[in-house]
Amino acid sequence: MKHSLDILPLSSWIDTGDKPLVIAGPCSAETEEQVVSTAHLLANTGKVHVLRAGIWKPRTRPGEFEGIGSVGLEWLKRAKAETGLPTATEVATAKHVEEALAAGVDVLWIGARSTANPFTVQEIADALQGVDVPVIVKNPVNPDLSLWIGALERVNRAGIKKLAAIHRGFSSFEKTAFRNEPMWDIAIQLKTIAPELPIINDPSHICGNRELLPYISQKALDMDMQGLIIESHIDPAVAWTDAKQQLTPGALADMLSNIAVRQAESNNPAFEDKLSELRQNIDKLDNDIIKMIGDRMKIAEKIGEYKRDNNVTILQVNRWDEIVQKRVQLAKALNIGEDFAVKYLELLHNESIRKQNEVMNSKTIAEA
Repeated sequence: MKHSLDILPLSSWIDTGDKPLVIAGPCSAETEEQVVSTAHLLANTGKVHVLRAGIWKPRTRPGEFEGIGSVGLEWLKRAKAETGLPTATEVATAKHVEEALAAGVDVLWIGARSTANPFTVQEIADALQGVDVPVIVKNPVNPDLSLWIGALERVNRAGIKKLAAIHRGFSSFEKTAFRNEPMWDIAIQLKTIAPELPIINDPSHICGNRELLPYISQKALDMDMQGLIIESHIDPAVAWTDAKQQLTPGALADMLSNIAVRQAESNNPAFEDKLSELRQNIDKLDNDIIKMIGDRMKIAEKIGEYKRDNNVTILQVNRWDEIVQKRVQLAKALNIGEDFAVKYLELLHNESIRKQNEVMNSKTIAEA
C-alpha cells in the first residue's frame, strides 16, 4: 500500500551537488569552544553539508547529562555565522521547536523516543503549523513501521513539505555487534510505500562504535539512501555522551573519502539488457519456488488428515528439530545465511501448522 506524502525533493532544501547529504557534528553541545571548533574542522573538510548538535538530550535514566539546554543554541548560531554551515538539532517539545526556530536553526529532527509517542509527535507538529523548515523523523525505538509512517504523516499534515526520514536502527533483546539492529527490511518497506521520501541513515546509533561506521555507511548508500547523519567530536575520548561512536572531523573526512557513491540507475543499454535478463531468471525462479511451496502445503494438509485420523498432535518437536538441523546444514553448504534459513523454515513451519490445524479442526468447527 502506497502512502501519499505531499513533500518536496531533498534538492529543494539542501544543495549537495551529486553527493549524498552529510549531516555531522557532536552528539551533544558541551561547550561553546567544542561546538565552534568542531564546526570549523567539519567545514574545512568540504564534505559536510549541515552541522548537527544535540541541545536537549532525552536520556534513558535520570542523572545522566541531558543536554546543555537553550544556551547551546547561541553556540550553534555562532558556528553557523563563522562557517556558513546550516545547523540542525533535535526537538522533543513545542517549546524546543519555538526556541530552535527563534535561534535560526535550519533543520529540526524528531528523535526515536519521540517518534514512538503520537502525543509528542502531534505536539511538535502543532508547533510547526505555518513554518517552512526541513524536518527529519527518526524511526521509533521499536520496529514499528506504522508508528514511523504515522509520525511522518502528522508532520506532513502540519504543512511541512521539506520532510525526510532517519533510519537509526531498532532496539533488540538479542545482543549483537550493533547498538541498534539495522533491520534493513523495515527501511526498505518505508522506501517501497513512500518512494518519494528521502531516507537518511544514522550509522552512529546503529553501530554504537566507530569501528563499524564505514561498513554501515557504505551499505546504507548502496541501499539507495540519500545521506548520512554522523556524530563527530573534536575529541571523542572526552565526549560527555556516546564517546565510543563519535569520530574526529579528520577521521570522518577519511571515511567519507573511502565510501563509494553508486548511481541508482545506469544509462548503459548493455547493462540494462543484461540486468533485465538476470531479473527474468529471478522471476522464473520465484514463480517456481511459490509453486513448490504450494505443493509442500498440499502435502502438509495430507499429513494433517493422517494425524487427525490417527489422533496425533500437530506439533512434534523432534521432527521440527531434525528439519532445522538438516536444512540449515544444506543452506550453509550453499552459502545461504543461517539466520535467513532459520527464518524461512519458521515461516514454512508456521504455515504448515496453520494448514494442518485447519484440516484437523474443520470437522469440529462444522459440527459446532
